[in-house]
Amino acid sequence: MPFSVSWHTLLERLDELPADATLITPLSHSRLHIIDIQEHRVIVQFDESNEKRPLQRDQFETLYHQIQTAHDGFDLDRLPPDAGPYPAVLSVHPRFAIDEDAGVIAETDGPTTTQLADTAHEPDTDDDRTEPEGLDVYSDALLLIDALERHDVTDLPDLETATLVNLYTLLSDVQRDANDFRQEVADVLLSRLHHDRPVAGQYGSVQRTSRRNRSLKDDEDVLSMLEAEGIDRERVMSVDRQKVDEALEVTTLTESDVYEINESEYVRKAEVDDDVKESRLQGLKDRLAASEETEAEELQQEIEALEERIDDLTSFRAGTEVQY
Repeated sequence: MPFSVSWHTLLERLDELPADATLITPLSHSRLHIIDIQEHRVIVQFDESNEKRPLQRDQFETLYHQIQTAHDGFDLDRLPPDAGPYPAVLSVHPRFAIDEDAGVIAETDGPTTTQLADTAHEPDTDDDRTEPEGLDVYSDALLLIDALERHDVTDLPDLETATLVNLYTLLSDVQRDANDFRQEVADVLLSRLHHDRPVAGQYGSVQRTSRRNRSLKDDEDVLSMLEAEGIDRERVMSVDRQKVDEALEVTTLTESDVYEINESEYVRKAEVDDDVKESRLQGLKDRLAASEETEAEELQQEIEALEERIDDLTSFRAGTEVQY
């Protein structure tokens, strides 16, 4: 099938999309929508930055031929930088689909899915916020916020010892809970990131990276191989702390004879009173639930204004706006 036929089919499908239809680019998951459909290009606008960008017909044709010649789909990692909108828009065509798990876009004869955002299942940001169940970091963070609001933490030496203990305990709990939850989020993200291509969100970006860990093989095997290459074993032998500790137990030497010892003092959380935390937390939930509607609306307006300021500070325009 010549590309011209597929191109006009794509334009027809794009023209049938609702005015508020949102597409999501693969890999970077940027959100965009179609603002104009022309014979030789499609103009999109990114939701986060409001940047307008023309997507040229010849670039779609290049991607089309790469998909047809690729085995088991075209690898999305081979896309040039900032080319994510092309496969997102092409996925509206009934014969092209993106498989993010495999990291490819392919032509198929069967049913396909598009990169259209499923707004029917997305949470309504105007609805009242609900507490996520079973998420410890939410509860501890709420208690910490309450403590920070009730005390002037800009001058810690002026605070009572009990207040400092409460702050330290809550900070420790939030740190632990947040790190556990962060790892869970990272595990899911790992399956969606490809190589070193950064993926941006509203508050920052992440990318997949690798860490190389080494551990020596059996001592005798290593020493034998090195000796076969003319390396004397004494050159690579080192003192083993475990063996030194075992030797100290059967000699008259003291620990300070063989160790450089530096002592430092620190604060360690000894225990947590979960009953008191739960009681305080329930009181906070009740107080939030009893908030007047006007207060909730004012808070929502403040949040929206803050998010707009953050978006202005963190947005990045990758190119000039299109004049059409």
